[in-house]
Formats: sequence, C-alpha cells, structure tokens
Amino acid sequence: MKIAAIDIGSNAARMQISRVLENDGKISFKKVEYVRFALRLGHDVFNDGEISPESEVRIFKLLNAYKLLLDLHEVKDYMICATSAMREAGNAEAVITRIHKILDMKINIIEGAKEAELINDVVVQALDDANYLHIDVGGGSTELNIYSERKKIASKSFKIGSVRLLEHKEKEGDWEKMKRWIESNIDVTTAKITAVGTGGNISKLFNISPNHQDASSISFDELVRLKDYVASFTYEERINRLRLNADRADVIVPAASIYLAAMEWAGAESILVPDLGLKDGIIQMVYEKIQHRKK
Repeated sequence: MKIAAIDIGSNAARMQISRVLENDGKISFKKVEYVRFALRLGHDVFNDGEISPESEVRIFKLLNAYKLLLDLHEVKDYMICATSAMREAGNAEAVITRIHKILDMKINIIEGAKEAELINDVVVQALDDANYLHIDVGGGSTELNIYSERKKIASKSFKIGSVRLLEHKEKEGDWEKMKRWIESNIDVTTAKITAVGTGGNISKLFNISPNHQDASSISFDELVRLKDYVASFTYEERINRLRLNADRADVIVPAASIYLAAMEWAGAESILVPDLGLKDGIIQMVYEKIQHRKK
C-alpha cells in the first residue's frame, strides 16, 4: 500500500509518496517518490496579503502534476496541508475552492499548533530521554517544541521564517517574543539542552558540513562557521559553486540566523539534524486515518 503527503509551504511545495511496510508487527514507511517545487507563496502573501493570480495558476499546475503521479503510483490515500503563507492569505479560501472544484483535490490549511503537532509525532521517535529544543524553520513561521523524557512540555509558533526575513516582513518585537518564550521555558543555568533542527535549510547546512557523514549533529560553532561560509558567496555563486537550488540560495542564511538565535537563547551547544519534517508527520496521519476507517 502506498500513501502520500503534500506540504504547501511559504517557500516550496513538496510531495512524498511512501510505501507502508510491516515487519514483525511494526509499521514503517519507505519513500518511493519525492518531488519539490518552489512556489514562493510567501513572496506574494507577506508583501501583498494575497496569493497572486500567477501563483494560483502555478499551484493548479503543480497539483495537477502531483495528481498524475498519485494515480501512476496507485496511491491509496493522501492529504494536502498548507502552512504559514496560506494561513495569512486573504484569498486563500477562494483559491482552495476553485482548485478543489476543478481538480477534486482538497487543500487543508493547518494552524501553527497543528503543524508543530504533526512534526512532533515523528521527531519524538528520534529522541532519547534527555532535554531537547526542537526548532522547525519554515518560510513563514518557526515552530518551537520543548521535550523532556520524550514528552512535549511546551510548544509555540512564531511568525519568523526564512522567506519572511528575506522580504523584511517580520514585525517589530517578534524576535523578542521568541527569546522571552525560550528563556521562560528553559532554565539555561540548570538544564542541559540539545537542539533538534528540522526543515530543508538545516538539512542542507548539515550536508554542506565536511563532517556530516560521520555525525548526526553539528555544534553551535560549526553552524556559525557554515552560515558565514555560505554568506561569503554571492547569490549566483551559491547556485553555481555550492550547487544550491535557486530558491534555497537566498533563504538559507536567514534560516541559519533563526536556528542560531534559538540555540543561543536556549544555551544549546549542538543541534541534532534528523531527516524528518512535516511531510513525514502528514504521512503518519494519513496512515492512522486509514487504520481508523478499518475499525
């Protein structure tokens, strides 16, 4: 059985198709198809408050292409979730209604708390009983979760994201709100805490690190070095010399700033980088929905 997740973010839209595997009563998911396309909805929404007609056409074309792949793979079920940019777009419901009418594909706008919950469901599986600050940086928002003994004890979504910073659309006081929240929920003098980073930018920074094949985390100092290293190149050089996608090349440095700020305020000396994200949480939710229907 194959199931799928489509994540429409503020920077890019991703589709992952996974096969459900069962071994000795344990369920796992094997990725069989992954497609990512830069929609850049945040550019429209954070500047103009709406999704432009041109962007709506791109969403339609992309979902139509995804629908063909879903059919080819004979996917049993899937879910489309949209995050920060769609949450804030004044015409989101109208766009969703038109696309649903033509393609029969329903886009579900999820709140920041639900986004954090879906990511939490898969990230927690990669943790032990220590203390962790999970930092998920998207194009329009950052979700923070604090774990102790594999239990989430605090969670908060902030309107600080890589595309939002690139467009200089963060609001005055947003950084201070995040800092206060971290400091009020983490006692840096007594609790040793490790950061956990999810999102495409931290994964790319991790892969750029020369030590990534021998480790599952990078230190705070190494992340500072990586940020400065990437920032030393022009946009064109990041694409041609560092081989970054065009829509990654301009947001990766702002994203690194968010991870580093959160780590600094939490007193985290390193960041664990599991290959997990919202799409994995959606996959898990789709599977659970199928199982629930069988009862």
